[in-house]
Amino acid sequence: MQNSKEKLFNSSFSHIYIEKEALNYTNTKKILQHFNKAKVIQINHYKDVFSRSHQNFVVQKKSPKLILAVKKDNLIYKGAAVCEDFGNDYFYYTSNMMNCIYDCEYCYLQGMYSSSNIVIFVNIEDILKETKKLLENHKVYLCISYDTDILAFENVTEYASTWIDFTKSNKDLTIEIRTKSDNFKSIENIKPDDNVILAWTLSPDEVINKYEHKTPSINARLLSIKNAINKGWKVRICFDPMLYIEDWKEKYKELVDNTFKKLGQENINDVSIGVFRVSKEYLKKMRKQRNNSIILNYPFETINGVCSYSKDMSKQMIAYTYELTKKYMPEDKIYI
Repeated sequence: MQNSKEKLFNSSFSHIYIEKEALNYTNTKKILQHFNKAKVIQINHYKDVFSRSHQNFVVQKKSPKLILAVKKDNLIYKGAAVCEDFGNDYFYYTSNMMNCIYDCEYCYLQGMYSSSNIVIFVNIEDILKETKKLLENHKVYLCISYDTDILAFENVTEYASTWIDFTKSNKDLTIEIRTKSDNFKSIENIKPDDNVILAWTLSPDEVINKYEHKTPSINARLLSIKNAINKGWKVRICFDPMLYIEDWKEKYKELVDNTFKKLGQENINDVSIGVFRVSKEYLKKMRKQRNNSIILNYPFETINGVCSYSKDMSKQMIAYTYELTKKYMPEDKIYI
């Protein structure tokens, strides 16, 4: 697996664009050490590269570039309604990075951004300070890996480690680190904390092989989760987003049964179940990028600006997976 990961990174980031303001940050210097053969190009603002017109998201995925920037505003966002808040009253998310090393065909980021180049905001300390301000008023549940996969990039940024350390000293903060990676080893020597949730998105092998390009296999993910459990970490399993594929019942039954057989239900904190859903505007852009995609060109229904499978189909898929999961997990630990 290490060899495949090295190939994944070596085929990317031949060029690194750096905002002039970001040049002297400690994180910038650390990141550049990982890509010492890359051509470094100074820019005034990350959007000059990231947001320019006439880019092709899919083509750029073959060899993305890296952009190091200083985040100035919108350091923390309120959680979106289409996302699960797991019963937390004060639900937020933050973007330490923009875009992901993986290339999932159904990913909403290709509808959100015009570029698939990866932006890393090197001033993570400012985001931590903003979080500290929020904590003065109330508890905070913060998702730190929504618009990227922080754990997959941990060997370069050490941002997951930074957030874990910060959370340990701020007990009114709970963070979720969501991932499709098998890179738990990058944080395995850190002492676990009850306010840190490691959340893995799991999909059937068929979905991974066909639509989650560059991601680790289901077995690699499960092994990484098992190692996290053995180290005492709080683990969340996400059967989300579910995709309507041929023989979907058989495929998702196999996934659910295999997951709990390998991990043991007593070791899982909770489970999230949901079907594919995306905003109408994002889907329009996504289809333009991948006009031959079977997954994206399904005849979705649109309700309140959100596209998904029909109400009946969504209910059926969620109910079916819920019943499978209920065999292993208490109902109050399953979120739909």
